[in-house]
Amino acid sequence: MTSRNDQLFERAQIRIPGGVNSPVRAFRAVGGSPRFFTRGAGPRFWDADGREYVDYVCSWGPLLHGHAHPVVVEAVKQAVEKGLSFGAPTELEIELAELICQLVPSMDQVRLTSSGTEATMSAIRLARGATGRKAIVKFDGCYHGHGDALLVKAGSGALTFGQPDSGGVPPELAAQTLVLEYNNVAQLDALFAERGETIAAVIVEPVAGNMNMVLPRPEFLARLRALTKAHGTLLIFDEVMSGFRVALGGAQAIYGITPDLTTLGKVIGGGMPLAAFGGRRDLMQQLAPLGPVYQAGTLSGNPVAVTAGLETLRLAMASGLYERLGEMTHAVTEGIAEIGRHHGFPVTACSLGGMFGIYFRETLPANLSEVMTSDKERFKRFFHGMLDSGIYLAPSAFEAGFVSSVHGTRELEQTLDAAESVFRKLD
Repeated sequence: MTSRNDQLFERAQIRIPGGVNSPVRAFRAVGGSPRFFTRGAGPRFWDADGREYVDYVCSWGPLLHGHAHPVVVEAVKQAVEKGLSFGAPTELEIELAELICQLVPSMDQVRLTSSGTEATMSAIRLARGATGRKAIVKFDGCYHGHGDALLVKAGSGALTFGQPDSGGVPPELAAQTLVLEYNNVAQLDALFAERGETIAAVIVEPVAGNMNMVLPRPEFLARLRALTKAHGTLLIFDEVMSGFRVALGGAQAIYGITPDLTTLGKVIGGGMPLAAFGGRRDLMQQLAPLGPVYQAGTLSGNPVAVTAGLETLRLAMASGLYERLGEMTHAVTEGIAEIGRHHGFPVTACSLGGMFGIYFRETLPANLSEVMTSDKERFKRFFHGMLDSGIYLAPSAFEAGFVSSVHGTRELEQTLDAAESVFRKLD
């Protein structure tokens, strides 16, 4: 009998390209049909066939407090009753902006958007407008949304301009983006020695989460800050993923680096479409209507999304939350890795706050090239084994995972029991 999930996937492919509205959801990296979900509660959700899963994707990061947290849901219900959208200012927007700037001190002012792609695209436009320069730098394996200038991969040489990584991206536009290896200080030094005065901005995930999770070497971020400051280049921290995920003040609070601009998303919307970019006051005041750099959005600052974000961040301010979250994330991921090694598989893991990476390789990776040496075929079998056991991991060996503040001992034990069973059956 065909499952309800399979039926829905077949139906979806008729009207939706690939059957999904975001590519990784299609399970192409692991094979099989994606699960279609109907409801969620806390650390768990249920698919169209009624199967229950412990969720380690958490909507790709936003659900810091799990599914349908009662405080967030109640606040959203009250907001909906007052109106879905106004296209005009609300006091809620001010409250959220004030709270973000309080929690992330590098941000003097903030502009709300509806998606992380909007936020990063706008931050780069602002950087170019503020500096009068064209070139930007990104790092191979870091994803900053699907803006044209950012869908660029490394060229054939260490210091070459990037190559388009997507159809529809003109080569002449990609030529304004330089791509370096993540964590490679030598490449940074060489690039800035050669082209430092032409670079408008460097955009980086201070904790990379789009080539699985890769932690920065402390000297990498420190050198990046020193070089950009010396050459009048703006440093943009893309904390769409890591913001309020790894710590209350984001990765910049952990590593003690102050960027010029920061992009946020995911957690600040609490599961609703909401993102932001912000930074130094002198930079932000170059945005319209005050300055010449244009940025706008009909649904920016949507009152329902802002309400969800406000309540999510207020809950995140609870004493000891990130300490408990970090301990649980570490216990889950290190537990899986230890079980894998016990059964003779090369498995490593790392975590920070509520974000983690699991790799089928001997050592932790430092860049995309090392991530790519992971055993993808073995990960596929592990993924499907865990899925069949009711554990939902990211359906790709190259995506980070997430733990919520409401994952507890029950979820930990169920996950490790599943891992023990799956590893025992692997080749």
